[in-house]
Amino acid sequence: MILVLNNAVDGGYMADEIVHFLPDARAYDYPHEDGDPSLENVDGVVIGGSEVGVYDEPDQPWITAQKRFARRLVEEGVPTLGVCFGHQILNAALGGEVADSGTSRLRLYDADLDADEPLFDGVEPTVPVLHSDVVTELGDGMEVIGRADYYEYFATRHRDRPVWSVQYHPEFTPRIADEYDGWEAADGSFEDSTATRTLANFADLVESSESKR
Repeated sequence: MILVLNNAVDGGYMADEIVHFLPDARAYDYPHEDGDPSLENVDGVVIGGSEVGVYDEPDQPWITAQKRFARRLVEEGVPTLGVCFGHQILNAALGGEVADSGTSRLRLYDADLDADEPLFDGVEPTVPVLHSDVVTELGDGMEVIGRADYYEYFATRHRDRPVWSVQYHPEFTPRIADEYDGWEAADGSFEDSTATRTLANFADLVESSESKR
């Protein structure tokens, strides 16, 4: 089973969409539950998006707890995928830095994704982004596997653990675009995007990792 951490404080942020695109997955409402979820029968974890920033720890104490949980996932080698906020908190949990870029981006964007990375198998470079925060310094053990012209650390993976992270939202599709004010639909066509393949590829990587245990 794949566990999806829903990090929305006031609702939204697509955790249910991530579950929709993954086989045998369930969501855990991290900001509102009491403590970390159990990892019993959990084969992999997706850390989802949020409307708050990693640097909002004083007002959102659950972020400190989730950083500890993220480090545990890395240390124990649990296959993990961070999405948007999840990308940022994984790097921050490992000693990296995150900052507000000052520019909010809600559009399809062309990225340079490493062709040899299994997470991106069949993923076209046109991907949906909804963020202003960015990773400005990589976490320990993390390396770049995707770039954008405005963002050096657009996607990362851990050198020694089955841990990946992407700034884009692979779960964002036309069926929910109208729910997000400011989405710039004219900037590209979803016909050019296969971003949801990222989640299918992660599920395959989880299965592969499980078979090796």
